[in-house]
Amino acid sequence: MVACSFTDECAVAVPAERLWKAMSVKSSLLPKACAGYIDAVEVEGDGGIGSITTVKFINPAVGGEVMTVKTRVVALDDAARVIRSEVLEGGKLSAGIKSQVNELKVEAAGEGASVVKIKVEYERLDGAALSPEHQAKMAQSMLGAVKKVEAYLAANPDEVV
Repeated sequence: MVACSFTDECAVAVPAERLWKAMSVKSSLLPKACAGYIDAVEVEGDGGIGSITTVKFINPAVGGEVMTVKTRVVALDDAARVIRSEVLEGGKLSAGIKSQVNELKVEAAGEGASVVKIKVEYERLDGAALSPEHQAKMAQSMLGAVKKVEAYLAANPDEVV
């Protein structure tokens, strides 16, 4: 089997450090910022390497069905604002994917702005790569949460993260 990967990125009108703190495993902001998309976030551990996070997503495309994804932090660099998490279970593709590691990196992009870069490394059971359309859907799902956090932080500039 061949391991595959894809990348994507988006510009965000929030300073990198503020966005990084809001997106942190330790942050309690995600369910508020992503209301209607993320139902709950549970963390086992201190948010560092080895911590296990369970995120309950609400999928409006299937009548509000809740989908649970459990990940483990495998690398974390707060100074570089990079987190890598291994998907342990869940997600609509879990039956066809043998392994998956998601990386999220937040980079400063000028005053009051940042760029979020994602990388998804995966291995499918059948050894084939995901179609470009499927990769785009996965990327959009991850970056969609980032954009919701951006909108929340912009609407709540005094929110402490």
